[in-house]
Amino acid sequence: MTALMAGLTMASAAHAKGDRAFGEYLSAECVTCHQLTGGFAGIPPIVGWPDESFVAVMNEYKLKQRPNAVMQTLAARLSDEEIAALAAYFGSLAPRPAAQ
Repeated sequence: MTALMAGLTMASAAHAKGDRAFGEYLSAECVTCHQLTGGFAGIPPIVGWPDESFVAVMNEYKLKQRPNAVMQTLAARLSDEEIAALAAYFGSLAPRPAAQ
């Protein structure tokens, strides 16, 4: 039983980390509004966030604890795995200069 619990704990930790490649795949809808440059044009930047912060904010939208109807709707459709993957992807990006 202890081995089973240890295995579940390890699987849970791996799941919480998020699959960066899957996050990149899922990011197309996010980047229609959020700039990959990290720029701010009325829409907050999401690149370079720590995974834990991204996950917490997305869950707050999902639970309607943060006001924004668009983000609440989008977050409600995402599974925990998808949110973790998006966190891994956006967290791995560094803001880059905007195109001139």
